[in-house]
Amino acid sequence: MYAHKGVNVRLTIRDIAAMKRNNEQIPMVTAYDYTSGIIAERAGIPMLLVGDSLGQVVLGHDTTIPVTMDEMIHHTKAVIKGTEKALIVADMPFMSYQISREKAILNAGRLLKEGGAQAVKLEGGTRSAITVRRIVEVGIPVMGHIGLTPQSVNQIGGYRVKGKSLKGAEKLIEDALDLQAAGAFAIVLELIPSDLAQIISSKLSIPTIGIGAGPHCDGQVQVLHDLLGLFDEFTPKHAKRFIEGSELFTKAIQQYIQEVKSQTFLVNIKKSKIKTKDTLNQLS
Repeated sequence: MYAHKGVNVRLTIRDIAAMKRNNEQIPMVTAYDYTSGIIAERAGIPMLLVGDSLGQVVLGHDTTIPVTMDEMIHHTKAVIKGTEKALIVADMPFMSYQISREKAILNAGRLLKEGGAQAVKLEGGTRSAITVRRIVEVGIPVMGHIGLTPQSVNQIGGYRVKGKSLKGAEKLIEDALDLQAAGAFAIVLELIPSDLAQIISSKLSIPTIGIGAGPHCDGQVQVLHDLLGLFDEFTPKHAKRFIEGSELFTKAIQQYIQEVKSQTFLVNIKKSKIKTKDTLNQLS
């Protein structure tokens, strides 16, 4: 196969694998729309996640559970339009892959065929390994996700660190190894102890991407809205606010309101004018 001249080539899972081999940390952030895709790519992010966390940060749900396949495809298409080089991973939402392996393959295919993603992500370790294998076998790259799995929040009783006990830690190591054996190209480790994340990362040949799992993973993923400080009321312990976006945006809108009310808005902006005085007189 030949690439068309002038067509931008996106990073692939091979590029991500090479970053681990070269001991190069892998930065990843979420993106949910065209504009955030443009900004993240301009910054040089190699891999973007269209996360089902959009249910909370974009759609206003309490959890990720209500997010639908159509919503994931809609947002993935928007991110794709705003990017050219980043590898785009799309989350498989709740109940899009748990019903049957055939349904999982169909929905993973939709995220690539209709959404334009290059890979999908799904939650669960050993219990999801066979599903991961089947999806990979049809040619769809899969990122795994273990530790805290937000789609299981009702079963696990909230958002809490996983793998603190010996039994829990051993289970997560088993989960990671089973996902790797199933063909996953990377695994998200969410809310697990830092030393356990280091052990898992050392045992795997594929990259680990941490979120609340300490500094010893092969990369990190964060929700864009947390990095930009767009929520005043809550910041996860594992997140770092690089700017106070909510405060900055609020002040900008307040200034706009003030200028509109004082009729100073657009004073210094070039305005179009009617070309002739005769036309103006006729209108008057």
